[in-house]
Amino acid sequence: MTEELVIREDRGAVTHLTLNLPGKLNALSDGMIAALTEVFGALMISETQRVIVLKGAGKAFCAGHDLKEMQAKRDSNDRGAAALRDLFDRCARMMQMIPRLPQPVIAQTHGIATAAGCQLVASCDLAVAAEDCRFGVNGVNIGLFCSTPMVALSRNAPRKQVFEMLVTGDFISAARAREIGLINRIAPSETLEAETEALAEQIAAKLGSAVRVGKRAFYDQIQLPLDKAYEMTGAVMVENMLDRNTAEGISAFLDKRKPDWSQG
Repeated sequence: MTEELVIREDRGAVTHLTLNLPGKLNALSDGMIAALTEVFGALMISETQRVIVLKGAGKAFCAGHDLKEMQAKRDSNDRGAAALRDLFDRCARMMQMIPRLPQPVIAQTHGIATAAGCQLVASCDLAVAAEDCRFGVNGVNIGLFCSTPMVALSRNAPRKQVFEMLVTGDFISAARAREIGLINRIAPSETLEAETEALAEQIAAKLGSAVRVGKRAFYDQIQLPLDKAYEMTGAVMVENMLDRNTAEGISAFLDKRKPDWSQG
C-alpha cells in the first residue's frame, strides 16, 4: 500500500490524525492497528503536542475490524485461534494507549462509527460528532457479539443502554449518543472540523503540564475506592502546585493579568 494509513498533521500544538483507508470505511485492519500504534508511540514522548484529534477520511469515521482479514485468519485448528487472538490483543493494546497518552484525544466522528470503530470513539477522552453520525456495535447481526468493543463502551455509558446496543445491533443517533455519554458535542457536518478544532485549541491553550498530570490522575483515580482516590489525587495536587508555571498561573489570576507560561 503506497498511501499512509494514518496521516499526521501538526497544527501548532494540536495533532490531527486521519484514518486513511476510505475504500474500506477506515477499517481497523492489521496495517491500521500497526500504524495507529506507531503514531501513538511517537506522540507518547512528544514534548510539543498538547491535543490530538482523531478522524477518518472519506464517508465514515471507522467501520470496525476488517472482516475479510478476520475471516482469512479463521480456520479450524489452533493456528487460526492464535492468529485471531493476536489480532484482538494488538487492537486492545492500541486502544489502551489512548488513555495513557499525555495529550487529551478528541474523536471527530462522521458517517458511522461501528463495532471496533465505536470502541475507538469510546476509548478517546472526548468526542465531537456530526449531527447525522450513527454509532453501533452491530456484530450480533452477523453472529459475532462485540465483546471487545463492549469493554470501552460499557465504561462510557450506562450498562442497560450499552447492553441494548450490543444485543439488538441497532444504530443510535448522535443525539442519543450524547444523551448516554458516548460523545460530548454535536455539530452540523459543515462545521464539524471547525468546532472540533476550536475545542482542541481551547484545551491546547491551557498549561500543558497541568493537563498531562490531570489526565493521568483522571484515569488512575476512577478505578480506586473513594478514600484511595482522594489519597492519590491529593498527592497529584501537591505535584501540580509545585510546578513553577502553576505558581505563575495563580499569581496572574490574583494580579488580573494573562499568565506567562514559558514552559509546559
